[in-house]
Amino acid sequence: MWSIVIPTYNRLPILQKCLAAMEQQDFDLPYELLVVDDGSTDGTVDFLLEQKTQFPHVRLLQQEHGGAAAARNLGVEQAQGETIVFIDSDLVVTPGFLAAHAKALGSETKAFTYGRVINTCNFDQPTAEPFKVTDMSRAYFATGNVAIERHWLIEAGLFDLDFKQYGWEDLELGVRLKKLGLRLISCPQAVGYHWHPAFNLAQLPHLIDVEAQRGRMGVVFYQKHPTWEVRLMIQMTWLHQVLWGILSLGGLVNERSIRPLLQWLVDRGKPQLALEVARIFLNWYNVQGVYAAYDRIKSKK
Repeated sequence: MWSIVIPTYNRLPILQKCLAAMEQQDFDLPYELLVVDDGSTDGTVDFLLEQKTQFPHVRLLQQEHGGAAAARNLGVEQAQGETIVFIDSDLVVTPGFLAAHAKALGSETKAFTYGRVINTCNFDQPTAEPFKVTDMSRAYFATGNVAIERHWLIEAGLFDLDFKQYGWEDLELGVRLKKLGLRLISCPQAVGYHWHPAFNLAQLPHLIDVEAQRGRMGVVFYQKHPTWEVRLMIQMTWLHQVLWGILSLGGLVNERSIRPLLQWLVDRGKPQLALEVARIFLNWYNVQGVYAAYDRIKSKK
């Protein structure tokens, strides 16, 4: 049996598409969909309870709002399957998704599969989005689309609950899985379409806050694994300081100074390009956040 663990928090519209796609799998093995509600306030729980016949594979688990790491741990602990698949609740997959993971995993005993994630803002037809260069990922263990035997997660110790804000809890678990000798098997046939709203300027305060959180959690990651590899991941190197410092002109390129350009791109139907431009200063904020958090820790010692 396979268990698909899907943490969710206030994502009911796209969650419905996610579950509908997972119910339509062309898959020979029995599987369950463990939807772990992380304290949603948008009617997610009521909807799932009322629509049990529409989603026969779903098992609903609930917790107070505690974050994705805690939700995934609850899903793994309650799973009935020997193989765990992690996806996000804003991911819409193709009918051959599970079969592709199963074929790639095959008889491997010390490996996990990592599928392809394509970002899209097309809510009506998310699976119509083509693969783009910006969709490429070199992450070792990213829980947006991964399949792994349950016992390896238990042996590694599950997700670390010290990651209370956004970012890094899956890659930190990946470091521990790598130490156990697990091999990553790329599985581009297991395609998931990651939906997010089209970029607009109203999202900037949230995106900046996310980068600050990612910086703080990056330092938590580095404290647990103080290696050069982790420093590169979290952008805590002089190279990242120089790169994003130059591109952002030392912070002169920011959400205020290039707001007219971003709005111009959005108005011309190019929200994705606007977001890529915004990443210049977002990455600069992330690098600053990493070093600020690291300096605070050192000052307390």
